[in-house]
Amino acid sequence: MFLKNAWYVAAWDHEVTRDLQRITVLREHICIFRLEDGGLVALEDACPHRKLPLSKGRIKGDTVECGYHGLTFDCAGQCVWAPGGGRLPSEARVHAYPLEERYGLIWIWMGNPALADPNDIFEIAHYDDPAWGINRGAAMELECNYLLMCDNLLDPTHVAWVHASSFGQSAARDTPLRVPRTDEGVIVHRWMMDVEPAPFYKKVIGFEGNCDRLQHYEVRYPSHALIKAIFTPAGTGGPEGALHDDVFIMDSYNFMTPVTEGETRYYWFQLRNIRPDDAALSEVMSNDVREAFEEDRAVLREVQKGMETKRTPHIDLPIDGGPLRFRRQLQAMINEEREVDRQMAE
Repeated sequence: MFLKNAWYVAAWDHEVTRDLQRITVLREHICIFRLEDGGLVALEDACPHRKLPLSKGRIKGDTVECGYHGLTFDCAGQCVWAPGGGRLPSEARVHAYPLEERYGLIWIWMGNPALADPNDIFEIAHYDDPAWGINRGAAMELECNYLLMCDNLLDPTHVAWVHASSFGQSAARDTPLRVPRTDEGVIVHRWMMDVEPAPFYKKVIGFEGNCDRLQHYEVRYPSHALIKAIFTPAGTGGPEGALHDDVFIMDSYNFMTPVTEGETRYYWFQLRNIRPDDAALSEVMSNDVREAFEEDRAVLREVQKGMETKRTPHIDLPIDGGPLRFRRQLQAMINEEREVDRQMAE
């Protein structure tokens, strides 16, 4: 169900403090906290003695003390003290997860720690560019499988119905989609030419009249998405067009962290190429984007229920080509990973 040798978002950076707290990623309970110098630690959230969560214990300097019998663990997960004296059992350790702090997010590696390479973390262009503005909101709890959100983010067509008052427009119903192959994931994109701007974007683009609009929907393995929106005056866009001086670009970054098979934590923010210091614009965009994502959340909650209780098979349409390709390749990666694990265990 899950690809383990991958980086997932564990939390916003401000969410992790010196207080012990539990997070759940890929069904695994994890105790996460900061060291005295601000560094990060993530340990299996279960003392190996009687499985009391370490997050129910106490932080002592840069170690964690179990709240039941005082077993104490260092940041590598090794037990450094236990009651009763004598030699510490070799099994007195917990798994330690590699962590990286980047882009205001804390990333966690869920697989073999020896394979964790920070260079594999999703790269975000313009994140520290002073010419680009940013808006973001709190993480959202989705009551659905993470792949349903990945499907959603490879589906430009749904905006015509789910987001009619924000991102949607009539041209999104029938304009053909292109699905090029990539090594990192799947892209679904299209240019919609000489169309009226969608309601959300009318508030922010810097020109009047119709536009040429790019919808670039990209999801990379295991569950990270870049949704790029480009709006340029009608007649200046398209695959062969030269972007106009008034072009508006919004890059929306979306990170889906599976909690369980039916729960997902969703992190998001947008970068824009206009008015970087306009706090009022950032607030408006954050609020409007959050409202649109709430529409997705409501739909996907019901889709999850429908899939769990269906009495007849669901069908696929031509517009599902991107999501289906993504799911097939991700499942092949999961199967390969499991086979390697099986062979190493023999």
